[in-house]
Amino acid sequence: MRCMMCENLSLSHICKPCQNNLLQPSLYKRELLGGIAVFSFYKYSEIKELLHTKHTDVGYYIYTILAKLAFKTFAEHFHTQEHYSAIAIDDTAKSGYSHTAILNKHLGSYNIKPLFNILRAQNDVSYSGKSKSFREQNKRDFRCSTIKAKKIILVDDIITTGTTMQEAIRTIGRSKVAFCLCLADARKF
Repeated sequence: MRCMMCENLSLSHICKPCQNNLLQPSLYKRELLGGIAVFSFYKYSEIKELLHTKHTDVGYYIYTILAKLAFKTFAEHFHTQEHYSAIAIDDTAKSGYSHTAILNKHLGSYNIKPLFNILRAQNDVSYSGKSKSFREQNKRDFRCSTIKAKKIILVDDIITTGTTMQEAIRTIGRSKVAFCLCLADARKF
């Protein structure tokens, strides 16, 4: 097959040289109302085309590569005495897999335990390309299973306006969410 980025022959959808040279994550921070930090690994514009694969067959492989580069590396370097549970926002499988579950899975480490099927949206309206007012008028209506964990890392793929993340934080409980991790931040830098 050919690498999706450089089109050289590769055994992976994105070759190792492109992973090493073009997809090394950085750490960006923004705060939501209430002071909860959201850390992202890429600017949306840097990986836009890759993110658009999420509801295609190849998306599973692309999200796995990005999760290993960003979330797995984060977990390997996140050394604390405290233990956390990681919860993906709406990890319902679509197109045969859940892109947020893939990200969440790669956070597993000695002090981060990924949990699945915890936070599910009842409204599956697409927010892609929609305004903040549209997002606010069409809430995700999250349902949350019982969570015993005291410290939660909330996981999503993209943060745009922060509306979805804030609704998820309110659903889980502000006091339980330590911080949020997103693959990409769509704000203008």
